[in-house]
Amino acid sequence: MKDLGALSYFLGLEITPSYKGFFICQKKYTQDLLTKMHMLNSKPLTFPMGSHIKLTKYEGQKLSSPDVFRRLVGKLIYLTITRPDISFAMQVLSQFIHELTKAHLVAAKHVLRYLKNTSDKGILLSRYVSANLTGYCDSNWGSCCDSRKSTTGF
Repeated sequence: MKDLGALSYFLGLEITPSYKGFFICQKKYTQDLLTKMHMLNSKPLTFPMGSHIKLTKYEGQKLSSPDVFRRLVGKLIYLTITRPDISFAMQVLSQFIHELTKAHLVAAKHVLRYLKNTSDKGILLSRYVSANLTGYCDSNWGSCCDSRKSTTGF
């Protein structure tokens, strides 16, 4: 075993200790992702996904190379460790991992443009507040455009 000193960066997580606790973010990971996707010069957005967006399997032209989208969704799912604000958008996008169209890629790039605006956000593990697990559930009735099934998330 080897002591490498104080923890500051591990598996894409940036850990910053302070008198308040530990702040965990993935700013470098986000910046690297934006660079790989050529989105550093894109216009930043304030919301990860519009509430009016209804994606379907059959909407738009099929992607010729779906591997780019699949890798992007996987990286964005990893980003939800410190960014629960994009969890819903990633849940919606990951439903279409097998039937990919250009509309899905546009929605994923929308999430990237949101991340460009909020790349320094993260989670503070407070030293003064005890950790309580609180669960929330949200659902909608028959909103899936393809199957007319309800969607539930927590």
